Amino acid sequence: MATEEEDNNNTAVPAANIRADAKNKGGDAGDSGACVDRQPDALLHQAGLSRTAGRGSRSGPGAHSATGIRVLKRNMKRNGSRSCVTRKTRFGSRERDWLKGDTQRGCVCLYGGAVDPQPPASGPQASSTPQTDLQLVLCSTSTTVEELCAQRSGQGLYVQLHGDLVRRLDPPERPLQMVYDYLTSMGYADPVRVQHEAANSDLSCMIRFYSERPGNADQQERTLLKGVFSVRKGKTQLHKWAERQVILCGTCLIVASVKDSLAGKMHILPLVGGKVEEVKRRQHCLMFSSAGSQAQTYFVNFDTLADYQRWHRQASKVVSQTVSLVDLSCYSLETVPEYLFYCQDLTHLNLRHNFMRLEGPGSLLNLPRFSQLKSLNISHNRLGVFPECVCEILTLTELNLSCNNLHTIPVQIGNLQSLQTLSLDGNHLSSLPEELGGLSQLNSLGLSFNNFSHVPTVLERLCAVDKLAMAGNRLESLELSTLVRMIHLRNIDLRLNGLRCVKCDTADPVSHVTQLDLRDNCLDSLDLNSVCNLETLHCQRNQLGTLTLSGFTLRMLHAGSNRLSTVNIYPVPNQLTHMDLSQNLLEYLPDWVCDCRKIEMLDATHNLLSELPSRLLNSLSLRKLLAGNNHLQRVPDLLDHIPLETLDLQHNKLPELPESLFYKALNLKYLNVSANALESIPPSSQSEESLSTLQELYLTGNNLNENCGALLVGHQNLRILHVAYNQLLSFPASKLSKLELLEELNLSGNKLKTIPSTVSSCKRLHTLIAHSNQITVFPEILNLPEIKLVDLSCNELTEIQLPDSLPATLQELDLTGNSSLTLEHKTLNLFSHITTLKLDQKSPPTPGDSLGSSTLWEHGYSEMRGQRNKLCVSVLAVDRFGDGGEGCYGIFDGDRNEEVPRLLQCTMGDVLCEELQHSRTDAVYMCNTFLTSHRKLGMAGQKLGASALLCYIHREMSESGGCFSLTVANVGTCQAILCRDGQAVQLSKVFSLENSIEEMERVKVHKAIITEDNKVSGVTCCSRLLGCSYLSPWVLPKPWVHTEPLCAKDEFLILGNRALFERVSYREAVCTVQAVRDPRAAAKKLCSLAQSYGCKDNIGAVVVSLHVGEDSCTCEPPALNDELRGPPPAPVPVSVTPCPSDPGNLSFSSGIGTEFSSETSASEVGSEAGSTASDEPPSSGSASRPERRCSLHPAPTVCGIMVPGPAASVTHPGVFQRQPSSATFSSNQSDNGLDSDDEAPPEGVISNGSKLEVEVDIHCCAFQLRSGALESPKELNLENRHGRMRRQNSVVVSATNGCLLAVCGRENGDLKKSPSTSSLFGKKLSNGSVVALEESHNIIEVALEAPKKKSGYFTAPAQQDPEDQLIVPPGLEQEIREQLKGQSLLVSGISTPPTPTCVKDPLWDQPHPHAFASSLVPGPGLATIMQQEVYDTAL
Repeated sequence: MATEEEDNNNTAVPAANIRADAKNKGGDAGDSGACVDRQPDALLHQAGLSRTAGRGSRSGPGAHSATGIRVLKRNMKRNGSRSCVTRKTRFGSRERDWLKGDTQRGCVCLYGGAVDPQPPASGPQASSTPQTDLQLVLCSTSTTVEELCAQRSGQGLYVQLHGDLVRRLDPPERPLQMVYDYLTSMGYADPVRVQHEAANSDLSCMIRFYSERPGNADQQERTLLKGVFSVRKGKTQLHKWAERQVILCGTCLIVASVKDSLAGKMHILPLVGGKVEEVKRRQHCLMFSSAGSQAQTYFVNFDTLADYQRWHRQASKVVSQTVSLVDLSCYSLETVPEYLFYCQDLTHLNLRHNFMRLEGPGSLLNLPRFSQLKSLNISHNRLGVFPECVCEILTLTELNLSCNNLHTIPVQIGNLQSLQTLSLDGNHLSSLPEELGGLSQLNSLGLSFNNFSHVPTVLERLCAVDKLAMAGNRLESLELSTLVRMIHLRNIDLRLNGLRCVKCDTADPVSHVTQLDLRDNCLDSLDLNSVCNLETLHCQRNQLGTLTLSGFTLRMLHAGSNRLSTVNIYPVPNQLTHMDLSQNLLEYLPDWVCDCRKIEMLDATHNLLSELPSRLLNSLSLRKLLAGNNHLQRVPDLLDHIPLETLDLQHNKLPELPESLFYKALNLKYLNVSANALESIPPSSQSEESLSTLQELYLTGNNLNENCGALLVGHQNLRILHVAYNQLLSFPASKLSKLELLEELNLSGNKLKTIPSTVSSCKRLHTLIAHSNQITVFPEILNLPEIKLVDLSCNELTEIQLPDSLPATLQELDLTGNSSLTLEHKTLNLFSHITTLKLDQKSPPTPGDSLGSSTLWEHGYSEMRGQRNKLCVSVLAVDRFGDGGEGCYGIFDGDRNEEVPRLLQCTMGDVLCEELQHSRTDAVYMCNTFLTSHRKLGMAGQKLGASALLCYIHREMSESGGCFSLTVANVGTCQAILCRDGQAVQLSKVFSLENSIEEMERVKVHKAIITEDNKVSGVTCCSRLLGCSYLSPWVLPKPWVHTEPLCAKDEFLILGNRALFERVSYREAVCTVQAVRDPRAAAKKLCSLAQSYGCKDNIGAVVVSLHVGEDSCTCEPPALNDELRGPPPAPVPVSVTPCPSDPGNLSFSSGIGTEFSSETSASEVGSEAGSTASDEPPSSGSASRPERRCSLHPAPTVCGIMVPGPAASVTHPGVFQRQPSSATFSSNQSDNGLDSDDEAPPEGVISNGSKLEVEVDIHCCAFQLRSGALESPKELNLENRHGRMRRQNSVVVSATNGCLLAVCGRENGDLKKSPSTSSLFGKKLSNGSVVALEESHNIIEVALEAPKKKSGYFTAPAQQDPEDQLIVPPGLEQEIREQLKGQSLLVSGISTPPTPTCVKDPLWDQPHPHAFASSLVPGPGLATIMQQEVYDTAL
């Protein structure tokens, strides 16, 4: 480490170690948390300001000047890219020893303020990127901002959460403690791990500190524009041009009367409703005119085109406004711009999501200067107290103070007599002042998500308020007598209050309430008979057993997800139009339902109904009837023509449908009778001419035969037809040709041997799904002009006859599971433009394959887009994980984004491998895997997120031998089901607000705003996700972890996303897989069933067949292993020499396919993911004999070498190899237009013009880099410490996506890490699959230099981290000298020992040789001289 001597000759030491005579500073915990933007104060607690220590007095030379050890780093990019420095290059051994001394010590990354360069006054705009200095400051959790600023003579520190707003830190706040609190809130529990994570550079995407406020040119432009330009007043030539200071702020143009000065008279020109026009006679000249009959005009001549365009763009926005509005939301403002106060015509001011001060120049105290202000929004500003100065703005009609941590409302609120709307949601209010009742014009009052335990009595005086908005409070009971006195209330919202009873303690009717919302409470009974004029009632998700209502004016009833066995409504609700009684315990529908004259929609799904009333089905008003998932055995006959448009009868016991259904229900457009016992369907008409308007018909899961095809002909308007999993032997060719409007056809799971050639008559067909049949001939569908998806997997295809050209619309073709199908190279070239091509990759069986394949479990998976244009579900499946005797499976659902699921698919397996080396506890390594993956999402995880589920099958060692266990962890709504002895065992937990009372309460405590559709801030219904860090602490990444021992009764494992299990129950899923057995066919059937049951979203399913018995494994347990679960052995140090000349084959396992993709999406090149291979070099240890392995668990083969075993290398015969190329993970092709340097493409390589592409299925094949023999037996070292076997970290096996990509000897191996070798299989597949990972600390950063998207989170400015400095503040000289005494060596005359000792640091997990010798020289001129080896971080 290089030593720098500052002018004052002081040495900076860690700032955390305050001297013993330091003075303690007290502090108030009130408002000094680290919460910014949308985050409530509960995110980062004040962290004990009362314990904050101040500096003692200093004397002597340099007492007021801070110097320190400065360590220059190179290529310090954001998010820990592959060019990023590692922890061992940041800290020397002395720093690490000091950090290990106390977990309350750590490192704060302090960034400089990156100010965007302003365009020059003339000439082209500067293109150079501003540089940001990074300083690594060693301190402790008690070090305050005041101390850090005093040490570095700074003005203040700033914090930024999730790349969003930037807030100035208060002097008593403690940065390192804020980081620790943030990590603890995420889910980290171990203090050592918290200290470890706090020093990780990836964390800067979630929490980042700045030494000065970072600038943003675009924000400054929208806030304020000013400059000195040539100005002329008036349209005549009487006035001359003059140089004047011109300012555009808010709604006005301000022109100074003196050049370069704002002294004297200021000319104000209101622009709202005015004009801004280009002056064509002069270059770069604009004419500004105000509105009105006495309009004034100013001409401004700009110096550059850039200035001209910027002013024109901003002024055009102002003049186009209809009201005088200034929007300064989300600008990280602390004060209002001073020039804004010149805009006296301002009526609407939006300051939400800022950090406005209560006092000082430009603070809220100055807002009364706006004499015409009517609307003021200062929500989400962390005010802490109500700004009383607002009560002096008597013109206000609208005031929003939501989410400001308010506890009380001052009595001065009564001064705002013109106030009409007052929003106080998301605070800590428990009462309201009586003076509020004097606001006679107040008609809207928001009190949701506060701490009210009763309805405030002051509402009785607010006669103009018609809605009581008190959702998310603490009301446990509602007395109707209270509502009787508030006769002005019409709409009452009491969602999410924990209501347990509604008391009817008065004989007076509550006649004024028309809408009542009681969703998500704890009511077990509800009697609202006294609310006689009720029109709309929402009472879903309670525990209601009885419900009594008045039917005089009832129009809409929503009572789903309760325990209702009956509903009492009197009199008959003749005005009722919509009724939802789904997910209850109804055995019959009440009689009054049939008497409702205007009912249009009835939802009675998921009940116990055994019959439908005939009068109901023959109703002349009913248009939508949902009666699926009941016990219906018959449907009553139709007596006359009915207006029914939608009929859902799925999951019943219907053997037939009414004969007159289709020609009596002529308006029927949607019919779903899947999962019944139908053997035939009724005819479409009584004659040859059909009037059917049916568009969607779902017949999946019945007993229909080929005769039903003739009955479908009459439905000539059919667009969607699902006849999957029936008994069809064929489909009549002549009948299919008449369905000319057909767009989607699903014939899967039948016994078809061919698809009729007349399918070519369906010119609008875009989706054909016919998997799991006996089809031998490829159908004639490639001539269809709109065909997009063809799924013919799991059939008996032998060849494909292709036309000369394929339709450009074809996006996905699935041909997996056709064992006899062989495609020529010419055919593959013809398929090159298809986004997703799924094929079985074949290679000859070899002894190596049979030995390496696992027979304990095998998997199949399926992903379906549904009606979306993109697939937002990704699957991770590895049958041979780690040493080959384990398995890893996962599913990731991004809901509406595809980036985060694919990034998790890339990285999560490697993260798990890394965490297994650090912990032996299942809950710990699984939890840390999720938290680390959350961090590695980088900028992509700031605004986007995904549900994630990870299953890890591993072996538990005991005295009697080895047994297998399954550890499951999940966040969000993805679920895992284990079939044990034919019964479904739920292994995961659904983290949604609707399904978890605990999570709902946690989110409410943190004052999140939950919308009516039960979404946090209207974004997501999940309370735990990976990503979406800007919603922290409401949405957390901490997973649910559960470990289940496996036994012989365990048959298979099912993983699925929310869309799957919303439509397919656990029991049905288990029965489905039991009937199919083949994992791939079972997964496809699950997805097809979900689609046929009405799912329109992306669906993902993984089926893992288990063959684990008591005597399945005969492996010898590792010697001297007396612990139940020890850390997995580390890779053995191996020296590997690649053999690029050897031909390579693709190894495969049964039922697995390879997918070919011809394009790379922007999510791959614009997102950030990471690989967590260890950097630890090998250490010596005694060799041990190889352990006995069974045929099911051979010694793992890495790079063609059996480990452990003899020194001789055994080359794996089924390996795949490719020459290193110049392409990176983020690029589709290299600079020269090629993706490989191979002269001739090997098997598995597709040539596509100028591109060479290699695609493999990440879910099945295990690919390894070939290598030569070992150098010597000494290289196979097994270290035996404390009675357990330990693996050395010199061999890193990346097994994330089914590919074992071995990278050996990072420090001393022959295989060098490079972009080409790292991206050996770096090809993303369009179905959400990504091939093997790059061996890098953070694989996402490999794509940073590729073109980014220009929308969404990709528009965020790059946060560059150039040369950084390590600063050790000079507050702890005495203690640091004592701690390091005896460890430091005098520099003079002492050289580095020839054989340095390797220091193993469990905290930083980096073996670090003693690379320097240093000495602390006592005296006033204290100086530190250190030497440290230079680490080359370039790849």
